[in-house]
Amino acid sequence: MPTVAFPQLFDEIRLVLLRCATAVVILLVFWVAAAIVARVVCRFGSRVPGNSDLYDFLGRTAKISLIVFGVVTALGTAGVNVSALVAGLGLTGFALGFAFRDVLSNMLAGILLLLYRPFARGDHISVTGLEGSVAHIDLRYTVLEAADKTILLPNSSLFTNPIVVSRPADQHPRNDITAAAGEQ
Repeated sequence: MPTVAFPQLFDEIRLVLLRCATAVVILLVFWVAAAIVARVVCRFGSRVPGNSDLYDFLGRTAKISLIVFGVVTALGTAGVNVSALVAGLGLTGFALGFAFRDVLSNMLAGILLLLYRPFARGDHISVTGLEGSVAHIDLRYTVLEAADKTILLPNSSLFTNPIVVSRPADQHPRNDITAAAGEQ
């Protein structure tokens, strides 16, 4: 029967518990920092007129990035070999990029729509036979409100098809603008 050195076992347990506690503290610090950064970016976006959706996206992206970085840092502090994890995440991201190319296409089109702003909230748009007032521009969809329905338009179709934009009279001197954001 093997003998166990209890003092050495207690030292190992204490060391593991100390690493885990430190990892939890690091994760909490990154979580709080992510929430603060997201709020600061969104608050900055509320002060810049006309592009609050872009700053909402940037705030969410910064928050998620800081949380992921905090999880990897906390795991490294806890004693997990993170180099293999980071390499695995890179390969997984590459494979998921091919698998979700339509989702990524909508996301990139959403970012470009938020940057170039061919239309804004409240504008009445018509694209591919669908029309309504823009209620929200998100990463995957632009939400249109019509008289009796809500329409979710994928951003990639908005980016590749001609759009007819009708703005309220108090917003812009011209009533109708036709914009082709991409090639068909």
